[in-house]
Amino acid sequence: MNFEFNEEQDRFREDLRHFLNDELTDEWRGIYGSNAHATVQLTRDICVALAERGWLTLSWPKEYGGSDGDLWSQMVLREEMWAHGEPRGPQYMNLNYIGPMIMRFGSEEQKQRFLPPMAAGSVIWTQGFSEPGAGSDLASLRTRAEDKDDHFVVNGQKIWNSYANSPADWCLLLVRSNTEEKKHRGISVLLVDMTTPGITVRPIRSMGGFGEINEIFFEDVVVPKENLLGPQDGGWPLITYGLSFERTGIATHGRALRTIEQLIDYVRTTERDGRRLCDDPEIRTKIADLYCRYRAARLISYRVTSMVEAGKEPVAEASMAWIHGGQATQEAARVGMEIVGWNGLLREGESDAPIGGAMEREWIEMIPMSIGAGTVDIQRLIVAQRGLGLPKAG
Repeated sequence: MNFEFNEEQDRFREDLRHFLNDELTDEWRGIYGSNAHATVQLTRDICVALAERGWLTLSWPKEYGGSDGDLWSQMVLREEMWAHGEPRGPQYMNLNYIGPMIMRFGSEEQKQRFLPPMAAGSVIWTQGFSEPGAGSDLASLRTRAEDKDDHFVVNGQKIWNSYANSPADWCLLLVRSNTEEKKHRGISVLLVDMTTPGITVRPIRSMGGFGEINEIFFEDVVVPKENLLGPQDGGWPLITYGLSFERTGIATHGRALRTIEQLIDYVRTTERDGRRLCDDPEIRTKIADLYCRYRAARLISYRVTSMVEAGKEPVAEASMAWIHGGQATQEAARVGMEIVGWNGLLREGESDAPIGGAMEREWIEMIPMSIGAGTVDIQRLIVAQRGLGLPKAG
């Protein structure tokens, strides 16, 4: 199978790199935009500029603001975005699964209403999935939506909501709309205006001290029936589709490559005990192993794109891509911290911080990579059951 990019796609990659090098600040390039309050506006500006060039929603249909681009050009876009610290920021969810979910399951009125603003980069969405008692077992959610004829009344709490305080304009909300059904049934998906009375957003300070994640409280929030996505009480297939689509759109191997390239530059220019680090065979072997992991993750991701192009739904393969891409990136961060040593704990702006403090940031950010979009254990269950046809335990 040939995974080579054609000349047009190679030119697009070069154009995209030139654009990102011109638009991204030195602060962003050094630490992946770690100060959320200072970089949200930059991500907005970047997304508007991408949209003006037809790149933000490259593979979407033109009728919804896209460019009808091919899937391999979209892969180029994903790789470069991840390699540059994902400067689409809050728009990431719009593009990778919320928009595609609306495109797949929404009414024509919903598509015309919600998709063009996403394609223009002018709106921020967050998602309301996990709850304090419903994480990996998402179907155990308890946030309630009571049917009041022409609207729903929502009460409950969501947690780990990215960019809800950016502030988000809309929320893709998973609710329990029927308590009489089994847990995977009786679930609905609502499109909620975040300015609706009764919504409270509270930031959660992460280990790295950054405020991109939040918890959201809903108290008697009124949501009109026209904002129901898909069938009432039949929302679970929408969520499984959305999460699978998100995994097909993730190119974390691009971020792994960025870290590897930073490490290569570091070991070539740094001496220890009178010898360049790149002359240490153990360090050379470790970096070579990282590169092999990156190449393997990239090929699995390309396989997923190839399957989507052929009209297949790569559920298990998308989970494999998520596992290998995330682990390649985590391992690059771990080995990077080993190589730079104790100084790797220094943050951006502190004297003697190697690679501008990038390793400390990368190491902290990669810890939750095994949780986002479903834990590694959940992904392995998907591979086992959906890919290999193995029975459930017990």
